[in-house]
Amino acid sequence: MKAIYTKTGDKGSTSLRGGTRVPKDDIRIEVNGMTDMLNSQLGMVRAASVDAVEKELIHSLQKELMNIMSHIATPEGIENPKKLNCKHLTERMEEFIDSIQAPQGFVLPGENLLSSQMHIARSTARTVERRLWTLNRSHQVKEEILVFFNRLSDCLFAMAVKHSR
Repeated sequence: MKAIYTKTGDKGSTSLRGGTRVPKDDIRIEVNGMTDMLNSQLGMVRAASVDAVEKELIHSLQKELMNIMSHIATPEGIENPKKLNCKHLTERMEEFIDSIQAPQGFVLPGENLLSSQMHIARSTARTVERRLWTLNRSHQVKEEILVFFNRLSDCLFAMAVKHSR
């Protein structure tokens, strides 16, 4: 097995795609750290869900989050060979959102464990989206990624509402 640690980050830096070293608190690393947290939270949601269609959608979203992280970690001037599927997944999320009747008034998390986990993932998705806009001020983020994250939090809200009834 390949070693899990490299010791190259012991002094506070890490590598972007292609080997460029940046501080561990670089906004690209921060965005990817929050995206990684979101992906872990979606794993909890997927493991707890019993709906096969929903599980497959969440799994697809998780794979795309890994793809997006690769794009975020790619410095300007380097081509990332991984194709983004954000537009297709955004359409799938919109279809799901449109299938759920919007609630009246505020929704408080806590109806059940699955719905609460979805709300946690939703709020993390909103944090990632805000950090992406921060990143976009210094390193251009593809518009389809920004739209994807805006829709992702809406989709997770719709899932949470569906499971709180």
